[in-house]
Amino acid sequence: MQIISTATAFPPHYFLQETVVGALKGQWEQGLENAAVLERLHSRTGVAGRYFSLPLEQYPPLDTWGKTNNVWIETAERLGAQAIECVLSKAGADRKQIGALYFVSVTGVSSPSIDARLVNRMGLSPQIKRNPIFGLGCVAGAAGLARAADYVRAYPDQIAVLLSVELCSLTWQRDDFTVANLIATGLFGDGAAAVLVAGDQVKLPLKLKSPRILGSACSFYPDTQDVMGWKISEKGFQVVLSPDVPTVVRENLGRDVDAFLAQHGMTRAEVDSWIMHPGGPKVLEAVGDALGLHNGELELSWEALQRVGNLSSASVLVVLDQVMTHRRPKPGSRSVLAAMGPGFCSEMLLLEW
Repeated sequence: MQIISTATAFPPHYFLQETVVGALKGQWEQGLENAAVLERLHSRTGVAGRYFSLPLEQYPPLDTWGKTNNVWIETAERLGAQAIECVLSKAGADRKQIGALYFVSVTGVSSPSIDARLVNRMGLSPQIKRNPIFGLGCVAGAAGLARAADYVRAYPDQIAVLLSVELCSLTWQRDDFTVANLIATGLFGDGAAAVLVAGDQVKLPLKLKSPRILGSACSFYPDTQDVMGWKISEKGFQVVLSPDVPTVVRENLGRDVDAFLAQHGMTRAEVDSWIMHPGGPKVLEAVGDALGLHNGELELSWEALQRVGNLSSASVLVVLDQVMTHRRPKPGSRSVLAAMGPGFCSEMLLLEW
């Protein structure tokens, strides 16, 4: 099982954090009693700028969930096609070669799902095995990659594509002035990522040095469903973001990583690099504490957070794309890719370069 190629796709609208704060203060002037709170929370997210599905002035007219979700469908389909086209081009693969398509998102809904729309839009194989996954949130990038790897393990002569599209700006609640929503409006952004995974018997025209997936693991933490997720109503998605998230990370991640590595006869000291979901400053600090990573090992995650914000399930794949494109480890080295999210739960994979 090999990760052959990765790709990202973003909307054309990019705004610096101070521009977003100004727009939000203008939209919320009737309800936001203390604009300084918004400014302070946004300044602490570690985000310099983010991509948005629309120009900022086009968000106020989206006054119903239906209108907002229509924009999500249109944008998700467009970015999804771009990401898949790019990941296929990098691998030298044809659209018809995709045996299975895994689509993950938690920021909108569609039936037929986005993957079905992409089969029509892109002319993918009518025999493609579609796997739309909703509800995993930030953990879905790692989870989807693990499921795609399971598929090509079972079908070693096929390729699978994982597509993540998250349009977080389309979930913001205009009349919600809770700290959780104010933080979300400063932390989360929009974007897509795709990963092409191939079985061991697949022959592609481009001879690429690709990391092998050695294994994966998942851990579910009972009775933590209120730590992160959505409250869904007629207004759409209202963020649930507990201050307990860093605590859950510190209490569980180190133990889970150690148990996973032990299955492969390894310890943390033998991991050469870490590809971690950039959930936010407090989450990344908790990851560093849990794993004893305080010497720049999470640099790429911090950089991704600053450049594009938290993209939910796509975030860890954006970090993976940076590693694949610009920071490939030396041959034979090993990496852990991991994310955590609603459930609360963790998913991780072991890669060998």
